[in-house]
Amino acid sequence: MKKTRTQAKKRVRTCVYQKKVVLLQANCAVMIDYIKGILTELNPTGAVIETAGVGYSIAITLPGYSSLVGKETGGSPESGTETVKLYVTEVIREDAHELYGFVNKSERQLFELLMTVSGVGAATARMIMSAFSAEELRTLIATGNSKAMAKVKGLGPKTAQRIIVDLKDKAIKLDLGGDPTEIPMLDVETDSGVKVEAVSALTMLGFAAAASGKAVDKILKNDPTLKVEGVIREALKML
Repeated sequence: MKKTRTQAKKRVRTCVYQKKVVLLQANCAVMIDYIKGILTELNPTGAVIETAGVGYSIAITLPGYSSLVGKETGGSPESGTETVKLYVTEVIREDAHELYGFVNKSERQLFELLMTVSGVGAATARMIMSAFSAEELRTLIATGNSKAMAKVKGLGPKTAQRIIVDLKDKAIKLDLGGDPTEIPMLDVETDSGVKVEAVSALTMLGFAAAASGKAVDKILKNDPTLKVEGVIREALKML
């Protein structure tokens, strides 16, 4: 019996159960570690992956969206054979069972660490990880830059400082590549027709369409070469 418990403990991660992050033991168990299949739908906030005839609706971050762009099949699994893989965190509430997907385990771990901080739920954690890449976020936490982090909509300076205090040591240990004391530069590529998609994504995130449109217009006026994920990142700091 002791051996069985020890083995089970090694498989334990975390999930959200009734608005609290808990160990996956008594209250809930890991049902899905990752989902691999055909990407049939994709937008800046979510993806649908079909595998074994089942389509899984998965919430994603902007960096995740960037990694998946161009891999979708347009809703017809027969039209392509390339598969994608997302590591999943299950968020279980009384009224919902949600899946959040990430392109690698380290990003998922960072997302789950954010949810252990008081006042940070799944929606806020995704907002934070959409405003910054995983590497940038780790750098902000490692260097104590709560001012930059507090620009994320709904976060606030107190919660940003709490994230840094609670996660600084843990975030530095995450294997995300690069030096956590150096802020990575963002690549900007030329693209067009991003306004409608950016406003749509911001609306899906809960922002008013009118305010989102004004923010997107201002951002594109300052830098018309930004891609949709770049526009949304900037908008999240403004709205």
